[in-house]
Amino acid sequence: MRHLFLIPGCLAAGLALSACAEKSGDTVERAFQDVNVVDETNLNDVMLTVADPNEAVDYFSRAVKTKPEKTELQRGLAKSLVRAKRNTEAVAAWSKVLGMAEATDEDKVDLADALIRNGEWDRAKKTLDTVPPTHETFKRYRLEAMVADASREWSRADSFYETAVGLTTRPSGVLNNWGYSKLTRGDFSDAERLFGDAIRQDPTLFTAKNNLVLARGAQRNYSLPVIPMDQTERAQLLHTLALSAVKQGDVTTGKTLLREAISTHPQHFEEAVRSLRALETG
Repeated sequence: MRHLFLIPGCLAAGLALSACAEKSGDTVERAFQDVNVVDETNLNDVMLTVADPNEAVDYFSRAVKTKPEKTELQRGLAKSLVRAKRNTEAVAAWSKVLGMAEATDEDKVDLADALIRNGEWDRAKKTLDTVPPTHETFKRYRLEAMVADASREWSRADSFYETAVGLTTRPSGVLNNWGYSKLTRGDFSDAERLFGDAIRQDPTLFTAKNNLVLARGAQRNYSLPVIPMDQTERAQLLHTLALSAVKQGDVTTGKTLLREAISTHPQHFEEAVRSLRALETG
């Protein structure tokens, strides 16, 4: 009979051990789920920064098919499409993100960015108009400035550019855009100043250097500015200055500058050679 009394005790012990095993298994499973979440987040970040843009699109396309309800994955797909320069698809992807419950004001700004890249300026303006004024970010004001530029609302554009410059520690790009806006308006001296500011912020920004030379050429100032440049850049800038001189009707000066560009370039400067040949024969 004593053995019979032992049976319930053994059963109880067995059930307790079984419960412990189940709890342990649940804990391990939750731990693995947590690790998977961290790994997925890290992989998402990698795909959005260093991965090939089209590979990132493929990755997020697969991910949203598995978990279409996850806003972060839909957002990752939209960002990847922008990186891959698939702008029409990016507009559709960002529009889908905005239809989700977790959409933010920054998502509206990103949709406006995609619309601008796709040449849909009116829709971009309407989208930015829905962003509350309390959402003050560099990207928002940079896009507002570009939209105002496209509408030839110069005072608004200047105001937005100025605000954008104050909201970033790397303003070279927006200073260059602002300068180009001034250049298209015919405000050459202001454009020259802004391009110079852009170069001081980023001495490697060749686009600003080229634009600076265009602004000087438009004022019939055919000397190169004192800015950082290597030999190849110097030749290219001389070529730009030469074409600007020709456009102003100063053909003799243009020829001289082209010859200097050809002799300055460390290799054969075919584009300048063709330009000079065209002037000399025609």
